[in-house]
Amino acid sequence: MNQSSGSGLPIRVLVVDDSAFVRKVLREVLGASADIEVVGAARDGLEALEQIAALRPDVITLDLIMPNLDGFGVLANLPTEHRPRVVVVSTHEAQSILGLAALEAGAIDVVHKPTALATTDLYDLATELLAKVRAAGRGRPPAPLGPPAARQQGARAVRGARAPQLYGTRLVAIGTSTGGPQALARLLPALPQDLPVPLVIALHIPIGYTADLARRLNERSTLEVVEGSDRLLLRPGLVVLARAGQHLRIEHTSDGLHARLDAVSFAPFRPSVDILFHSAVEAVGAKVVGVLLTGMGDDGCAGARAIHEAGGKVLTESESSCVVYGMPRSAIEAGVSTVSCTLERMAEEIQRWL
Repeated sequence: MNQSSGSGLPIRVLVVDDSAFVRKVLREVLGASADIEVVGAARDGLEALEQIAALRPDVITLDLIMPNLDGFGVLANLPTEHRPRVVVVSTHEAQSILGLAALEAGAIDVVHKPTALATTDLYDLATELLAKVRAAGRGRPPAPLGPPAARQQGARAVRGARAPQLYGTRLVAIGTSTGGPQALARLLPALPQDLPVPLVIALHIPIGYTADLARRLNERSTLEVVEGSDRLLLRPGLVVLARAGQHLRIEHTSDGLHARLDAVSFAPFRPSVDILFHSAVEAVGAKVVGVLLTGMGDDGCAGARAIHEAGGKVLTESESSCVVYGMPRSAIEAGVSTVSCTLERMAEEIQRWL
C-alpha cells in the first residue's frame, strides 16, 4: 500500500475493462497524474487475475460486465495478501443494484461511465475517477459483507447505557463517504430496534443508488431504513438516508422533526454532511449526536464544529477501522470530536450518549 504507507511512491493502478476504447481513455486520464502509475490493462476477469498476481497493483479500476469472468468473479478471487483496492467503473441498466452488490463484495467505491462508451464523454469522468483512485490508494480494502442477519433477531441495548432522558438527545446524524455503505451495513444492525431517536444519514454516493441501498440496509437491520422524502416525519427507530443528488435538512415544526430535501444549495457534495449537521443544530440545538464515519475529504468538519459549539456530541470513527481516514480525522484535528472509536464500538457509543 504505497500511498497509505507514506512512502511517496505513485499509486500503481491496473485498468480492467472489456472495451479497448475505455481502457485507452482510463489509461490516459490516470497516467496524466504524476502520483499515479498505470502498470497494466486487462480485457476480462481472467486476464485481470493473472496481472494482479504478476503486478501486485495498489488499485484496480474494474468493469463489472465482461466476458469469460466478470467483475464479481474478480472480486471473489482477489488475493488475501497484497489485496488491491477496487474502484468499480461500470454502467448497466441495473447499475445501482450491481454497484451495491460490488460494494458488498469488497469494492471500495463506484464511478459511472456513460452508456455511449465510444465518446469523449468518458473524459468527463477524470475528476471523479482521479479523486476516488487516490482515496482508494490511501485506504484499505473493506471486508466483504456476509448475508444479512434475520431482522427479527435484532440488537440488544448496551447494558448500562444512559437512559434517553438523562441527556435528552432527539436526533443522531451520520456523515460518511468512501467505505460508507459497508460501514452503515455493519453499524445499523448493531443498533437496537427500540432506538429512542430518529437517525439521519448523508452519504456521498452516485445518484440512483440510495433507494436500493436503503432497501438493502433495511433488510440487514431491525430499524426501519428509508430513502429520504420531503416533509417525512421523523420518529424514534426510523433511519432516513439522504437521497443522492439532494441535500437533506432537518426542520423542527409544531408536530415534530421533518426531513426536507434541497437540490439548490451549493456545496462540494450533494448531499452535504455539513448542511445536514448545521440543520440538525438549528432544529434541536445541543440535543444532537453527530457521527463521522469513514470517508475522504473534510465534509462534515464545519457541521461537527457547529454541533460541538452548540453543546452536542461528535463521535468519530478511529483510523484503525476506517477505509479512508479523512472525514473523521478532519473533526479530530479541529478539536471538535467528543469520542473517537472503532466502527465495532460505534453502536455502543451512540447508545451511551443518548
